[in-house]
Amino acid sequence: MESYYVVVFGLQVLAVAILEVSKGNKDRIHTTSAFNAFKNNYILVYCLMMAGDWLQGPYVYFLYSHYGFSKGDIGRLFIAGFGSSMVFGTIVGSLADKYGRKRAGITYCVTYILSCFTKHSSQYRVLLVGRILGGISTSLLFSAFESWLVAEHFKMHTDCLHFPQRGFEPQWLSLTFSKAIFLGNGLIAIISGLLANTLAGTLGLGPVSPFDAAAFGLTIGLVLICFTWSENYGDPSEDKTLIAQFKAAATIIAADEKIALLGAIQSLFEGSMYTFVFLWTPALSPNDQEIPHGFIFATLMLASMLGSSLASRLMTRMTLRVETYMQVVFFVSAVSLLMPILVNFMGISSDDQGGTMSASGRVLLLSFCVFEVCIGIFWPSIMKMRSQYIPEDSRSTIMNFFRIPLNLFVCLVLYKVDAFPVSVMFGMSSIFLMMAAILQRRLSVVSDKLKTRFVEGRVSAEKEHDSETELLKI
Repeated sequence: MESYYVVVFGLQVLAVAILEVSKGNKDRIHTTSAFNAFKNNYILVYCLMMAGDWLQGPYVYFLYSHYGFSKGDIGRLFIAGFGSSMVFGTIVGSLADKYGRKRAGITYCVTYILSCFTKHSSQYRVLLVGRILGGISTSLLFSAFESWLVAEHFKMHTDCLHFPQRGFEPQWLSLTFSKAIFLGNGLIAIISGLLANTLAGTLGLGPVSPFDAAAFGLTIGLVLICFTWSENYGDPSEDKTLIAQFKAAATIIAADEKIALLGAIQSLFEGSMYTFVFLWTPALSPNDQEIPHGFIFATLMLASMLGSSLASRLMTRMTLRVETYMQVVFFVSAVSLLMPILVNFMGISSDDQGGTMSASGRVLLLSFCVFEVCIGIFWPSIMKMRSQYIPEDSRSTIMNFFRIPLNLFVCLVLYKVDAFPVSVMFGMSSIFLMMAAILQRRLSVVSDKLKTRFVEGRVSAEKEHDSETELLKI
């Protein structure tokens, strides 16, 4: 394997280790043992849920190809998954708010396990059902668990046997977010990729074995949710139909500029991110060169870990607001995805020479690692902003509303993936990220104005109270 890959991987391991070891008191928040138990339980469950997702990723396309399906057939299967997430996402989100986030987490486990089981069949219709179930599961994964965590973090009750006396400090929420992303979207992704490769390749158990391992992990997570989580709701009123919930969520988004901006930012960034998932392979091997896909995937996931480690530091600094530094993150991510265009424009060689990695490949790998660092910062940061701006009553419904344009965009990209050059697709993604940076700037300005009004109102109220006190003394 090309030594350049090993060097990039090793440097990132060193950077992550330095960041984690060098954390001082100013980078740490002192918490309680009750919170630590609650946080560790959630992170364990979250990691199992993400492992169930990551284990499947490297072998989905290969499995369909192994069954003899064409590229067009496989593309339609992927479109079915994203389309399912778009169509059913708002429904399952509303059901989670109405009937409970714990039940939604259980539903995620069951539907994804069933989706894994369908991979044992080579019949197209069965696999199509599996993709639809997978789309529903994805919507639940990226809404129900976060909604449960936020509600449970602030809930005051003593009826939970495992984590009594809740109502934790607001700033502690960022610790759970950053650690969950660091482990679940970083370390677990790397381990899952290596495990899937070992099961299917080294041990020769076949391309279905990673899906069986995913089902096993999801089953363990299902048991933990059933016996250690309490239930919480958004709006459990019996007389509120799903249509009424949709209208209420749409009204909230339309009435609050901050929520609308946040939804647009999320859709733009995640749309670019999922486009990148499909494009990094042809970008690094434009002439169908042999590249170590698994090792590159692990390298990119390590960059994401580095980003989440940086995010944990950024979010513990009381003087630095999420709305401020995310403007820089979006701008850097836009520049990083411009590199394929710049490489072509400058005429940097894309041909392998003597079995070594091409010059363009070296540049692009570094730029893609930078983009993954931005992704690692994005996830806990967007979670933090959602916890601040999205109302509790309709949290899951609103979060899945944001995923509608995202999934629609990804479906269009998949449908027309052969119609445009790779560089054009990267350029479009870069434009979207630049738009996200502009909208993030607007969100920062709006939130600053509201904060200023709040402070001025509080000062005015205190002055009036002092004046009334003086009059009473007289």
